[in-house]
Amino acid sequence: MSFSSKVKSEVCRYVDISKEESISLLSGIMKVSGTIFFGSQRQIGFKISTENPSIARLIFKLLKEHFEIHAKIMVKKNNSLKKNNVYVIIINEEMGVKKLLKEVGIIQDEEGFSLEFGIPNFLIDEDKTKKAFIRGSFLGGGSISNPEKTYHLEFVTHDSEYADRLSNLINFYGLNSKVIKRKSSFVIYIKEGEQISDLLNIIGAHSSLLFLENIRIMKEMRNNVNRLVNCETANLSKTVNAAVRQVESIKLIENEIGLKRLPGNLKEIAELRLRFPDESLKELGEMLTPKIGKSGVNHRLRKIEKIAEELRKEGR
Repeated sequence: MSFSSKVKSEVCRYVDISKEESISLLSGIMKVSGTIFFGSQRQIGFKISTENPSIARLIFKLLKEHFEIHAKIMVKKNNSLKKNNVYVIIINEEMGVKKLLKEVGIIQDEEGFSLEFGIPNFLIDEDKTKKAFIRGSFLGGGSISNPEKTYHLEFVTHDSEYADRLSNLINFYGLNSKVIKRKSSFVIYIKEGEQISDLLNIIGAHSSLLFLENIRIMKEMRNNVNRLVNCETANLSKTVNAAVRQVESIKLIENEIGLKRLPGNLKEIAELRLRFPDESLKELGEMLTPKIGKSGVNHRLRKIEKIAEELRKEGR
């Protein structure tokens, strides 16, 4: 089971909600994964399709408990390469589909049958109904990538007005969702791990949130370790290269004029560097009498390298 399916199955376990929340949640599902159809004698019907059995059970339960609708459920084999079943919940006129569609904001008027493509304010007038609508939108048209690979959560819809309104609703909670057009669809997406955690909290997927946070912590630790290792490696490489360069300069001076020609402090540090080519500047400084600091050793070695550079120029 994908991480996205696990999140949806977890969200579907929370069924003890009010009728107002049920209306908003069902609207969120139906607006993105539902279809109006016409049956015999021009009677209308509505069907909701999903590959997740938990979502199908949730829809059936909410329709029965809050709307006294005993919907029909069909199970079909998916025609695509996927092997998952497709669960289709069907509501017809005899079950009161027109009244339901008016209640959940799919149509504006039972008689005129004008469609509502946006998100009516009555569906999101309270904090609990706002969260319920976002939850329903995720169940109907949302997906989330495996956080072990990448951070990406999205909602897919086919209407730009609805996409903008849903993005604004999500951003009401301090998030930064954005909308892009992908072929004939409009996608509301979030890419930051922390914001995805916040959205999982909004829709009530708390176990999935903890799983995501554990992965985020592990990734951050791994990245910090990698940064430290890279930094240490760079510093070590820099130190080794400097030591090799210093030894070469000292040997050049020794061959050209002899170390005895150097001032006493430079001769002392030059001889130490030749004897201990792998030691750090700090360790070299502690071997001197009296001891000097890292900057003092570096200063002396720079003077030696400058003398060697002048000798090289003279030898050209």
